[in-house]
Amino acid sequence: MSAHILLVDDDDLMRRSLAFTLTQADYKTTTAASAEDALLLVKRESPDLVLLDIGLPGMDGLQALPHFQKHKIPIIFLTARRRELDEILGLELGAEDYVTKPFDADILLARIRVVLRRHQNQHELQTQTETLTLGDLTINPRAHTISIKEKNIKLSAREFTLLHTLALDIGNVVAVDQLLAQVWGAEFIGEPQVVYVHIRWLREKLEENASKPERIITVRGIGYKLIEKAL
Repeated sequence: MSAHILLVDDDDLMRRSLAFTLTQADYKTTTAASAEDALLLVKRESPDLVLLDIGLPGMDGLQALPHFQKHKIPIIFLTARRRELDEILGLELGAEDYVTKPFDADILLARIRVVLRRHQNQHELQTQTETLTLGDLTINPRAHTISIKEKNIKLSAREFTLLHTLALDIGNVVAVDQLLAQVWGAEFIGEPQVVYVHIRWLREKLEENASKPERIITVRGIGYKLIEKAL
């Protein structure tokens, strides 16, 4: 799915031209002529990034920035002001980047890609370090601990990483080669027995009956999936 960009600029010609450029670059694009209108739009559907003009009528871009930040949306400032003060102030307040008008469309698109990628990486990192509660199973990546019904289960580092990888895609099948690449590294591709052995060890520690697993399910010919068990 393409990223959703909200463009906020009171210049009609600029707004239409830039919206066309963004649409041609395969971004879903929503526009607003004022910060007030843009904030109302954000309440209905959260964009992935906001292109925010500083010199807006009414609430200007700098004043609007903290309101957008409440929604944890990355901001790129658009500004016709040449004074570096606005640019520095905007970045110190928490904007991701700025582009000074007039700008080259290719440069702006490159900046957009960088910010979106950075934001996605930050989101993935946060997701990977959050404590997961999956029914009666709790996984704490920061403490590197797991528990079932509040009983701690001791796992090796590799077993923990394998279980966490499955848990991040709970209910979905993760292919054996994908597990090899993510848990062991690309050099292990083509050695599925490594996964088989560690899955058996995990089942012995997590399942009530390792020969009849109810948590880690084999999908023959593809891989494994972790199933959430009720408390």
